[in-house]
Amino acid sequence: MAQGVLVFAEQVDGSFRKIAYEAVSEGRRLADTLGETVTAVVLGSGVAGIAGELRKYGADKILVGDDPVLADYTTDAYTNVLFDIVKDNDPRMFLLGASTQGKDLSGRLATRLEVGLAMDCIVLKLDGEKIIATRPVYGGKLLAEVALEGTPQVAAIRPNVMEIVEVAEAGNWESISINTGVVKTRVVDKKLETASRVDLTEADVIVSGGRGMAGPDFSVLEELAGVLGGTVGASRSAVDEGWRPHSDQVGQTGKVVSPNLYIACGISGAIQHLAGMGSSKYIVAINKDPDAPIFKKADYGVVEDLFRAVPAITAELKNLKG
Repeated sequence: MAQGVLVFAEQVDGSFRKIAYEAVSEGRRLADTLGETVTAVVLGSGVAGIAGELRKYGADKILVGDDPVLADYTTDAYTNVLFDIVKDNDPRMFLLGASTQGKDLSGRLATRLEVGLAMDCIVLKLDGEKIIATRPVYGGKLLAEVALEGTPQVAAIRPNVMEIVEVAEAGNWESISINTGVVKTRVVDKKLETASRVDLTEADVIVSGGRGMAGPDFSVLEELAGVLGGTVGASRSAVDEGWRPHSDQVGQTGKVVSPNLYIACGISGAIQHLAGMGSSKYIVAINKDPDAPIFKKADYGVVEDLFRAVPAITAELKNLKG
């Protein structure tokens, strides 16, 4: 009989993504409600050393597939390995993050398992032993509740929306043998952007610009972000204008972020943008339009031209820091 919660903990280059901790924490919450256990899965090369980190988020058991073949993510290899793990462990539920990798992986895996999939979930609740997943539809304008059928129930959770909870450290990790099966693709070369800044999804402070920037010069935001130790983001409008790359886009069709501080500069506050940053701890809006929708969401608002307000804030922060 299917039992327990299995969680795929995503890592990149030997470090867990934030979504891994969110997924394990959510798995722990669901398992506690059911009175069952949580098993985390870590795949990669040279990852045995980090596996134990998941104990403090409630993993009762951690399965580690450590093999050079898994050094680079390929859909075939990871799907084949996880399919075997799911079959061997027969979990009631399988959770993973709806990251770029997770979205690719979850669709393939659910198809192979012949079960349903709830993608981009922002809330998971139980109706007896069945997951009811809440997910945004129509660009975030509506929220749909989806009931999962079949076993395991597969849900991919949206990054930066589930609470990360540390608990008393649970079980230990164990190495497992893997079979990657037939792999039709391979990584022949990687060209990575050299960037010293923190990725948007991991940043504690984000300074974002919108159409109010009126052009590609984001230097005033870069300077403020530098003083705060943060990262610069952008609205879809700014990205569509070609002022910033898509990797900087915050919103429903960009990245979902949840920093301690989010400063929105020249951003009107369309619902699609709010869907991507609404869970920020503190939101500061700077806009010369006092009727901009962003002010309804902001904790603090500054009605002023951003090219006057932002440099003044930056200068004051520099003075405070000595």
